[in-house]
Amino acid sequence: MSFVSQTQSNISILLDDVGLLERMTTFALSTIPCCLFLFINGTILFTLRSKPVFRETCRYILLFNLLLADTAQLAICQVLFLLSVCRITLTYPVCGMLTVFANITSVTSPLTLMVMSLERCVAVCFPLRHAMIVTIRNTRLAIIAAWTSSSLHNIFRIILLLDFPFEDLDSLQMKDLCSEITMLLGSRSKMYDNAFTGFLFASAAIVIISSYVGVIIAARSASTGKASALKARNTLMLHLVQLCLSLSSTIYNPMLIALIKIVQTVVFIRLHKFLYVLIILFPKCLSSLIYGIRDQTIRPILLAHLGCQLKLKTFERG
Repeated sequence: MSFVSQTQSNISILLDDVGLLERMTTFALSTIPCCLFLFINGTILFTLRSKPVFRETCRYILLFNLLLADTAQLAICQVLFLLSVCRITLTYPVCGMLTVFANITSVTSPLTLMVMSLERCVAVCFPLRHAMIVTIRNTRLAIIAAWTSSSLHNIFRIILLLDFPFEDLDSLQMKDLCSEITMLLGSRSKMYDNAFTGFLFASAAIVIISSYVGVIIAARSASTGKASALKARNTLMLHLVQLCLSLSSTIYNPMLIALIKIVQTVVFIRLHKFLYVLIILFPKCLSSLIYGIRDQTIRPILLAHLGCQLKLKTFERG
């Protein structure tokens, strides 16, 4: 095994020292916020399918796809975390399947943000051609392309994994806990994964920033509505924040590897749980929730679906 796998094994040994009561506490403290976030995400997804205006507007279709990918990744990450808390090891094929699904959704999110940013740029820079360029058909093709690209990336990762000498193992049962780290078998697999992740997020950042600059330039033109340009600029800034939140999940495992070398065992175990909620759970809900509350069309329907109908009516009367 590589150094990374050895480090993950050390993490597993440290977690073995955790008592039953603390494991149950960890289970509850991670599951409760996860269920809450899944409920919020599910409510936003339902909201985006509840009205024709959402189903027939391209940017809402893209938002639905982004939220769907984030929600699926959140659910899979929670399953993997609970398996580690319960000290349940899997076979390589089962772990590989779970991590592939998680990786597909994690790649789809930044790709969708790129498309959403380009859509806002076209809306401001080419308002007369927006309806012709950004159609429902083209939007669906872009979504299919995002999922296809993510799937092809994972197929290549699987091909690299096949080079690992599984026949030399006593069995396909894993000795370490299932995670992205333990499935990076071999130096080529790890190198490719790091290179692709860097390229993906660099490309997404370039597209979003370029769209932002394009909107600023268009806003100075007399033919462009100032209010529309300002709204698009703020939306693109939100997309950049969403990209940073999406990127945060990629630093989770490297951060654990770094922490295990510099902190005591008890401190590491506490930080492991805190970082999971902060870096994995929280961002997957926060970005879409901010978008939903910020959007004037989604907000009243979303608040009503979240059980805030009474407060909403009181606010409107006031």
